[in-house]
Amino acid sequence: MTDTPDFYQADAVRPGNSVGYTINRLAHALALELDRRMSAIGLTDAQWKPLLLLRQGTCITAADIARHACHDTGAVTRVLDRLEAKGLVQRIRSESDRRVIKLELTPEGEKISAEVPVILSEVLNLMLTGFSTEEFALVSALLKRMLGNIQSISKESAAP
Repeated sequence: MTDTPDFYQADAVRPGNSVGYTINRLAHALALELDRRMSAIGLTDAQWKPLLLLRQGTCITAADIARHACHDTGAVTRVLDRLEAKGLVQRIRSESDRRVIKLELTPEGEKISAEVPVILSEVLNLMLTGFSTEEFALVSALLKRMLGNIQSISKESAAP
C-alpha cells in the first residue's frame, strides 16, 4: 500500500477546505433537487430509489433493496408499504420458497418508474454542466478511487 498523504493537518481542517464536506454538500444538494423533481410525479426521495431498483431488475426483495440502498430493512418495509398503498408495487409470495416475498411493479408502477431515470439523468447532466467528457471520466474515476480507499480502510478496521 502507498503511504498515506498529508493533505490535511489537524490544526487547519475546516469544513470549507474538506473534500468530505464538499462531497456531503454535493450529495445533499443533489438529493434536494431530485426530491423536488420527483415530487412532480408523486414520489419522495425514499420512494423513487426502490422503484428504480425494481425497474432495472437489480433487486426483487425488500432485503435486496435494503442491502443495495444501505438502509435497514424496517425503513425499506415502511417505504414499500407506502408504495404498495399508492398502487405502485405489489408483494408476491415465492412459490418455491414461501418465506420469500418478491416485489413487482404494478402497471402504474411501471409507468411512474419509467419517468425516474429520465429525471435522474436530467439532474445529473445539469450537475455536470460545463464538464468535458474527459473531466467527467476523471471525476468519476477519482471519486471511485476515494470510495475504494475508504472501503478498504473500513474492511481493515473490521478484520479480527
